[in-house]
Amino acid sequence: MYRVLLQILLLIPIVATAQEKIDDQIINISEQDNVMNSAIKTARSTLNDFFKVVENPHKGASDFKLKVMVSDENGVEHLWFSPFKKIEGGYAGVLVNEPNTISSMSYGEVYGFRESQITDWGYVNNGKQVGSYTVCALFQTMDKIVVEQYKNDHGFECDS
Repeated sequence: MYRVLLQILLLIPIVATAQEKIDDQIINISEQDNVMNSAIKTARSTLNDFFKVVENPHKGASDFKLKVMVSDENGVEHLWFSPFKKIEGGYAGVLVNEPNTISSMSYGEVYGFRESQITDWGYVNNGKQVGSYTVCALFQTMDKIVVEQYKNDHGFECDS
């Protein structure tokens, strides 16, 4: 049976100053994965709240990012864009991942996308990650030691 895998890039678009910080990882997730689909649903249902913070950031809020589902003839990937801005018909942002599956996009370039393509959002609030629901979902599939390092290095506080 053919199973489509979505490439989810675990990216924290923050410049790391310490070399010992853990690097981004590419993790394949089935499009049927209930935990990931629930995380995407939560992110989408809270997207308007995120945009309110983006429009009027409070003290300590920074590093706003959107995760977007993109595809080409090679497959599907979920990639982070930061910074981004609203444009007619959607959004435009700088791609801050190096695509692994798709070949039609390049790191550091600006691309437009529709709101319906957004699968996650996040920002840093006083050193702690807010949002990034899909990253927290990925933590459930990863080695616990690696997860703890991500949490320590990048301020994740996932509910599960």
